Amino acid sequence: MSKIRAEYIWMDGHEPTQKLRSKTKVIEGPANSLGDLPIWGFDGSSTLQAAGEDSDCMLKPVCYIQDPIRGGDNLLVMCEVMNADGSVHDSNTRAHLQSVAEQYVDQESWFGIEQEYTFFQGRVPLGWPEGGYPAPQGPFYCGVGADEVYGRDIVEEHLELCIEAGLEISGINAEVMPGQWEY
Repeated sequence: MSKIRAEYIWMDGHEPTQKLRSKTKVIEGPANSLGDLPIWGFDGSSTLQAAGEDSDCMLKPVCYIQDPIRGGDNLLVMCEVMNADGSVHDSNTRAHLQSVAEQYVDQESWFGIEQEYTFFQGRVPLGWPEGGYPAPQGPFYCGVGADEVYGRDIVEEHLELCIEAGLEISGINAEVMPGQWEY
């Protein structure tokens, strides 16, 4: 057996938009099932998920993939947030969604997520002119060419790493603003 790094990842308690958090647990590897990944605690008062006097929260692994950055047997571990007593934490919207999905399993529900992001160069979106604004948005959406899309090399590398890690990803495209993409 060898030591592996399992990067536990979860959504915090920020509103209206949660942020990603993570911490690394070193475990004996390789991990071959969710059962090989222990529930792990964290300080919920630092992530807006608990009060300071009662801050224990738990990370329950629900999915893992090979870590495309660290490589080897190292893992990225997606987690649900649980209260210290094992009940579902209020910020854990995935658990609520799962119960609805199970209730309507015969309906063959589909879930789609679009993740949009914008690259910046310093304080300005990538591709914006110095001290100004870009041209109207028409040519940038699904654009082609160095004069219409910016950051494509990073986007392509990101896509490749997602595919290598075994993530379901349907595609990428440039968005309406220079330096803006979605996957």
